[in-house]
Amino acid sequence: MTPKERILEKTFVLFHRQGYNATGINQIIEEAKVAKASFYQHFKSKEDLCVAFLKERHLFWFEALLKFTADEKNTKLKILASFDFLIFMNGNENFRGCSFLNILSEIQSDNVKLLTVIQSHKKDLRTYFRDILNDTLLSDHVYLLFESSIIESQMFKSNELIEQSKKIIQNLIL
Repeated sequence: MTPKERILEKTFVLFHRQGYNATGINQIIEEAKVAKASFYQHFKSKEDLCVAFLKERHLFWFEALLKFTADEKNTKLKILASFDFLIFMNGNENFRGCSFLNILSEIQSDNVKLLTVIQSHKKDLRTYFRDILNDTLLSDHVYLLFESSIIESQMFKSNELIEQSKKIIQNLIL
């Protein structure tokens, strides 16, 4: 792997596991086994590294979601499979939750550079549900259930409310 790839790979793990503020550039440099000059050749700042991380995380997460739900052709089953994806991710990532929301909670409210990337991810998720359901009000309702399921499952280290959301969806989508 190139130094840039090693930096991003370590950042992917550390930002997701420790959070943005608790992860220092020196730790990333050390664990990626790159020179400080090499780090700054690729990223001007920790903020720029975070933008790259969020973009990588976005691609990883959506590719995994689309692969997980690809076999479902029925609208309701595809939406339910999307919630099953959350359960799958909670198992793989030990209920760490949404990297985007985690970082949002750590940055200053005027950090437009990171906020824009986070908002873009959430807009894409809304679009994902809108494209499946072809109904803005219903898809926004499902999106809000999905987002709250992520937060609640992270907070309580439980998939219970994801399962409850799936029951609600059974009644919402005919």
